[in-house]
This record gives sequence, structure tokens and C-alpha cells, in this order.
Amino acid sequence: MLRAAGVGIGDEVVVPAFGNTEVAEAVALAGAMPVFADIDPVTYCLDPAAVAAAVGPRTAAVVAIHRFGRTADLERLHELGQRHGLLVLQEGEPAPYDEIARRRQRAAYLDARLRGVRTPDGGDGHTYGQYVVRVLGNGRPDRDAFARALRGRGVDCRVPVKTPVHRLPEFRRCVTLPETERAADETLALPVDGSLTKRDMQRIVSACNALGGLLQAAL
Repeated sequence: MLRAAGVGIGDEVVVPAFGNTEVAEAVALAGAMPVFADIDPVTYCLDPAAVAAAVGPRTAAVVAIHRFGRTADLERLHELGQRHGLLVLQEGEPAPYDEIARRRQRAAYLDARLRGVRTPDGGDGHTYGQYVVRVLGNGRPDRDAFARALRGRGVDCRVPVKTPVHRLPEFRRCVTLPETERAADETLALPVDGSLTKRDMQRIVSACNALGGLLQAAL
């Protein structure tokens, strides 16, 4: 994709560090250099202001990743691309409509009942590819301990991004990405797929709220 667009050796490509290692790998494979920009803390997609700050004389492209069912701010990114002569690419495929409707129904159930964690901001068009909460904590327990406790109660949760790409040895960069770091430390994906029964949803809420009460002071 990048090579076909003329991106190659000597070029820089702005990408998110919050997940999607394969995007940075594709940039490197094309002979270009991945440059990491911070994310919007609500959508977890590239923050256009952070992208603008990362653009330099060698920047050739921006790769926007749609995250967890939220879309990147393509309007602002395309405006930025036009202003600087950059290629703006995007990744992320929509789910079938029926599945999205079921996810939204389950997300609404969780939104109304979860306590002690920060629920996602639905926003326009959220398809809930993942239902990602923030476990802010107050030092006891932290997100990882919270996740282990949930799994112990039968909830199949997962940490969506364990290590941001800019922390990995092959892509290590001396760059400040506070929202990316914070999201990597705090986010937890709860089950929200269309196959979940009402009893499944009740178990998720019961388990989270029993643990989440410990975190109220930090919200």
C-alpha cells in the first residue's frame, strides 16, 4: 500500500503507537521511518493536533487507524494532508449492521449499570468493536490486578494494548506520548459481542461493580 503510493526510503510516515505494530512494520518494510503521534483520549485514534506537531520536511504520509469501533477524525487529517501535501491512509473495517446493533444494545446495558470504572464515550457512530473502559485506580488495585480479578470471576476481559509500539525494542523512540501511555496503562476491554446472553451481561456488571467500588475515590 505504501510502496504503491510512492512512499519509500528517506520518507517519514506518521502512525499511532497505541497498538497496530504491523502498521509500523509495514512502514519500515517500505523503507520509510515510522513517526509516532499521540492519540485522542476519547476515541483512541490519532489526535490531528499531535499529527500536525509530528509533521516534518520528510513526512510523506499519515496512517489513521479506526479504533475499538470509533473512527479517526478523517476530516481534520485530510485537511492536514492537503495543507502539507501528505497522503492520508486509513485502516479498519466496519462490522455487519446486525452485529453492530447487538453490540450497541449490550454497550448501552453496561453504560447504565457499571460503577467504579470509566465507561467509553459512545459518540456518533460508535460500533463497539470493543467495549473499552478505563480502570483509573487509586493504587489498589491497578488495571492488571482488576483484570485478573475479573477473569477469576468468569469475565473474559483483555488488555487491548499491553505495550505501545514506541516502547518496543525494534521501534523504541525518545518521544513523549502522554495519552498513549495513559491509555496503555488504564484501558480494559470487556465482552460486548452479540452472542452474550442477559445472564452473561449481569455477571459482567456484578463482577465489575464488586471490584470497581474499590476505585471510586479515583474517579
